[in-house]
Amino acid sequence: QVQLVESGGGLVQAGGSLRLSCAASGIIFSMNTMGWYRQAPGKQRDLVATITSGGTTNYADSVKGRFTISRDNAKNTVYLQMSSLKPEDTAVYSCNAKHEFWGATISDYWGQGTQVTVSS
Repeated sequence: QVQLVESGGGLVQAGGSLRLSCAASGIIFSMNTMGWYRQAPGKQRDLVATITSGGTTNYADSVKGRFTISRDNAKNTVYLQMSSLKPEDTAVYSCNAKHEFWGATISDYWGQGTQVTVSS
């Protein structure tokens, strides 16, 4: 059974920092591209950051320079270090694990999400 369990969300003041974690089980973690996505109330879910099995990262323009995604394959965990948080970063942050092969999606899993609220 595949599980992606996020933690680390909470309430923080603008300018503060949080670190999200996503612990994965039931997948070959090292073979997956891991990602963080967020969804604010009334809005669509948007990409925040991804990190491939080889460590290549990609960020949404809105978080570049403020957020850092990293992974620890030994712990089957992906992290999102968020700094200089803004009220517009308020959203439910969800972890994603995607395994692709030659452009085809083999598997695609989501966690339940963790709430991040940034007060002004």
